[in-house]
Amino acid sequence: MSETWDVVVLGAGAAGLMTALAAGRRGRRVLVVDHANKVGKKILMSGGGHCNFTNTGTTAAQYLSANPHFCKSALARYTPQDFIDLVDAHGIAWHEKELGQLFCDGASRQIVRLLLDEADGVGAQVRAHCSVQMPRRVDGGFRLDTTLGTLECASLVVATGGLSIPSMGASGFGYEIARSFGHALVPTRAGLVPLTLSGKHQERLADLSGVALDVEAGCNGASFRNRMLITHRGLSGPAILQISSYWQPGDDLRLDLLPGRDAAAWLKAQQVERPGTELKNVLAEVMPRRFAQRLCEVWLPNRPMRQFSPAHLQDTAALLQAWPLVASGTEGYRTAEVTLGGVDTREVSSRTLESQRTPGLYFVGEVLDVTGWLGGYNFQWAWASGVAAGAAA
Repeated sequence: MSETWDVVVLGAGAAGLMTALAAGRRGRRVLVVDHANKVGKKILMSGGGHCNFTNTGTTAAQYLSANPHFCKSALARYTPQDFIDLVDAHGIAWHEKELGQLFCDGASRQIVRLLLDEADGVGAQVRAHCSVQMPRRVDGGFRLDTTLGTLECASLVVATGGLSIPSMGASGFGYEIARSFGHALVPTRAGLVPLTLSGKHQERLADLSGVALDVEAGCNGASFRNRMLITHRGLSGPAILQISSYWQPGDDLRLDLLPGRDAAAWLKAQQVERPGTELKNVLAEVMPRRFAQRLCEVWLPNRPMRQFSPAHLQDTAALLQAWPLVASGTEGYRTAEVTLGGVDTREVSSRTLESQRTPGLYFVGEVLDVTGWLGGYNFQWAWASGVAAGAAA
């Protein structure tokens, strides 16, 4: 038995559901299928269960891509305020946490419900637990063999996401589809992911697991000021997750342990005010005591402030503002929030998200080589790319 649709969307996550409701508003007959047992799994677990659904400061500058201008068109045409208006229309209470990050006051499932209600309102159908074979090109569109039977459609939208968090159903299926239609891929790797340490670097910090402090992490010209969390395997926390997208093994990674301060001037002032106080106790007033103590056991001399010469004080300041972090790797896709790389956007229309190789084939969301920072940016890309594709598919 064969079913015919105007649009079939592969993937019932943020980008796929947004595409469906945008296409449905145009009167298109839309079917969304997903191999998982329920839809919107990443939405449900995001933001600690409160869904960081957008960021008010969204610009193209918060996205990584081999083709950095690609995301501008879609982001300009569907803004954070557009999605906020949708959230408000559904009576969902929300709050701003920090740095423009917006979260639901209640549970993430409110956002999934919003998307499903909107899709239902325009007649789009959503079906979970549906496995799909590799789509084939046929006259007038595409044919897909699925566990629901054979589907035919004029427009096919790939919204299958990346490789992040395979325990929630992530797979490389979208990349396989892209390849089968002749698309190039930008190499993928885990992004927004904890970093791992090994050898002496891990030994020096492992027993501090659970200690958190404010840092500014810098690598390859990017820097982020936020919290760092020491784990039993390495480092996590927002500052580390952010910089992980810019770091690869062997890259120089530095942490400013006194962010927002002029370390040299501050140490000189401490030397004048507290000449008899040891360095570890001075540092313990601006960072966790256990971390300050470890710094002074391994990286810095611990002695009364009066015993530091101007040169030693300068060296101490330099290390505190550019503490070298030698990471060995990342925790990988298992815990990564996003996948860097993906379908090469140079073969996709930035206006419609349509393949420039295969008319009627669209790519949206994380499957593309567009990756946002931590803090709601990846959801905003999902909404914006979904609306752009849905307006054309």
